[in-house]
Amino acid sequence: MAVMAETPETGKNAPPPGSHVWRARAPFRLESGAVLPALALAYRTWGEPTRNGENTVLVFHALTGDQYAWGSHPLTGERGWWDFVIGPGRILDPERDFIVCINCLGGVMGSTGPSSVDPVSGRVYGPDFPQVTIRDMVRAQLMLLDDLGITRLRLAVGGSMGGMAALTLLQEARERVAAVAALAVGARHHAQQIALHALQRRAITQDPAWRAGRYREQGVAPEAGLALARMIAHLSYRAPGELQQRFGARIRKENASRIGEPPLYEVESYLAHHGHKLVRRFDANSYLLITQAMDRYDLAGPDQSLAAALTPAAGKRVFLASFETDWLYPKAEIDELETALREAGAVVTRIHADTPQGHDSFLLPHAAWMEPFAAFVTALRQA
Repeated sequence: MAVMAETPETGKNAPPPGSHVWRARAPFRLESGAVLPALALAYRTWGEPTRNGENTVLVFHALTGDQYAWGSHPLTGERGWWDFVIGPGRILDPERDFIVCINCLGGVMGSTGPSSVDPVSGRVYGPDFPQVTIRDMVRAQLMLLDDLGITRLRLAVGGSMGGMAALTLLQEARERVAAVAALAVGARHHAQQIALHALQRRAITQDPAWRAGRYREQGVAPEAGLALARMIAHLSYRAPGELQQRFGARIRKENASRIGEPPLYEVESYLAHHGHKLVRRFDANSYLLITQAMDRYDLAGPDQSLAAALTPAAGKRVFLASFETDWLYPKAEIDELETALREAGAVVTRIHADTPQGHDSFLLPHAAWMEPFAAFVTALRQA
């Protein structure tokens, strides 16, 4: 298997150490009809592929995730976002599996996105970067796998946006994947999810430093807006009961009792911490672009039933997980997806885990979902 050389991305979007960068050999046409003259995707791999790559597991990240699913993140110093799932002796084991995690089209950390330089104009794309879809992201990753010589996948897995990509890959290339796992996501975005994203995007675009998306050219960044967007998002990722148990109405710092100077609550400080963490490693225009792609996600579209749209799933093994306290992607939406997959002929393993952490449950170690997922992966190895 030939691994593409590590080559620096141009502009402000250089990949950190340890990432490979794949570059498309030709311009990449998006679903919208727009064409990217150059396309790069940053990725990491763990383990060794078999001759035909049939032991490959493709891991899709969520909205603000990246290719650092396992190991130490070079910018934050924190452990990978799925460090408790990937590793020797863990569910996805590099001693048995060839694990690939690719930073999505439109993102940061080395993949082509709004903070990359347009090779035609010579300037940072910024708001001129064309709209992308989840399907565009998946097709780009399939091209990378082609160049790695990977023609078959044992499993494609992801949570939230990553689950959208895994299910879309099943539609796009059913012959290449034996099984998919989609955690904490349904078949389409509904009004509540779109509304929450709209608030997050408004937080960014109302920041004076956004400068109509051309902030990089002017040497500024809408950090306050991006941090606020992340605070709104993170609130939707956690469960009300968990927040109450952890923080209640406790005050961290008492301020003057004037309007505009309220006390600083512990839960407020917690959300602000997560907002500031994201600003260190993410781009505001990428946040806008990717949330719009998620809002357009719909496995069926307006003209066919969901079961008809999922006919490529016939005979395929599919693992679905919902979480009792997830109010962002509630159980009923995963129920709808499960019903359609079964009607389409998929072999569905479905769990509903009673975890306290809400939507973020798939990013946290909990036996309620990890044990059945481990059993699903073990069965795939033995098939």
